[in-house]
Amino acid sequence: MIDDILSELLVSEKRLRRRTPVRLKQIRNEIQEISERIDVKLDLSSSFLERGHFQERDLILVDKIPLAMQIQTDSGKLWYPTIRGILSWGAETNSASVDHGAIPFLMNGADCMGAGVHQADPEIEAGDLMWIKDQQHGKPLAIGMAIVSGNEMAEMEKGKAIRTIHWVGDELWELET
Repeated sequence: MIDDILSELLVSEKRLRRRTPVRLKQIRNEIQEISERIDVKLDLSSSFLERGHFQERDLILVDKIPLAMQIQTDSGKLWYPTIRGILSWGAETNSASVDHGAIPFLMNGADCMGAGVHQADPEIEAGDLMWIKDQQHGKPLAIGMAIVSGNEMAEMEKGKAIRTIHWVGDELWELET
């Protein structure tokens, strides 16, 4: 009985809340910010758009899929694509490639260590939002915040390079809308 109540409480906490349909003009600034951040022109004019809230984070849903999230940084709240957003919109910039050995750790939510980074966008500065991809396939693995610049990241042999925020397999990734 108690286990049923506890599991019901846990499940109810992991659902999308405050889900409301919005028009493109209502989130035009957010879409523009995301577009500039990943250097991709986004055309969402024919999409069904919603705003929602999941685990202390605001989301933008496109055709019922969470493709963007608001992240608290030192410089305020910024919008950035989720991993599904990176996949959907085909972002190329602001990324770092990691070797095969780093993948299991990233899939458990660990911060990305500099030794695992083989290549990083030189435009990345410390504090920038970025995404981490598999070196071999180029697929996104995680979203994070750079602790050091892109050039330093690629040269590091020890220490943390990226603070992981969202990864493949976390609750946001598993969210069923």
